Amino acid sequence: MAHPRTSAHAALITGGTSGIGEAFARALPTTTNLLLTGRDEAALARLAGDLGEERRVETVTADLATEDGLEAVCRAAERFSIDLLVCNAGMGPFGDVLSTPEEDLRATVSVNVMAPLVLTRRLLPSMITRAEADARRAGLIVVSSNTAFLPVPRLAVYAASKAFDLSLTEALAAELTGRPIDILALCPTATRTQFAPRSGYGSNLPGAQEPGHVARRALAALGRQRTLVLGPVTGTVLTGPALVRAAVAQTLQALVPRR
Repeated sequence: MAHPRTSAHAALITGGTSGIGEAFARALPTTTNLLLTGRDEAALARLAGDLGEERRVETVTADLATEDGLEAVCRAAERFSIDLLVCNAGMGPFGDVLSTPEEDLRATVSVNVMAPLVLTRRLLPSMITRAEADARRAGLIVVSSNTAFLPVPRLAVYAASKAFDLSLTEALAAELTGRPIDILALCPTATRTQFAPRSGYGSNLPGAQEPGHVARRALAALGRQRTLVLGPVTGTVLTGPALVRAAVAQTLQALVPRR
């Protein structure tokens, strides 16, 4: 499954203004042009200013919970001729399902589930076509979570959405076996980002990982494995189940007939 791969020419990073998304932008080499998306126009502009001295950096201010936002990002990605897609944008309210506003639950599903699905479906075909024409490999990283492996009370919808991301990415990796694209499901444990305060949980958990560590490990794993579980405890506990899941997906790919 491992393939030698060259650095990406151009990467699209969703949720690129802070946390793991910003860490990916900073971890990629200066030979990789960047297309960054997020809802905070000022934060995007600041990051583009920091990173744009030695490479091309463009930004798209967009809400991925809307069709207009998805359309804008997809149009920009096609113009940018991306060969690396990092689906990082995510959200999730902390609290009991029945006491959480429905609009917050809907937004979580839109951003965490529909956006990665739509972006991969719309952008991967042309990414693969360009990779075949250039004798290169494209790349896809979908940021899932340790919570994808478990039902998590008070983060129920978030955990369920990340389970969708994990399953989708594992199945895509199996379906696209033999095509010039490397696919990675990234499942970090608690990371020092704005997720905890924005969700309503509060401060980050003690021992939370640094975003830069997560991004660097993911980029190193792309093309070498299909699922990366990160965490001082969960990384050990969940890596075995992750390998089993990937193997099952590959077996089913061979057994289930195409139609």
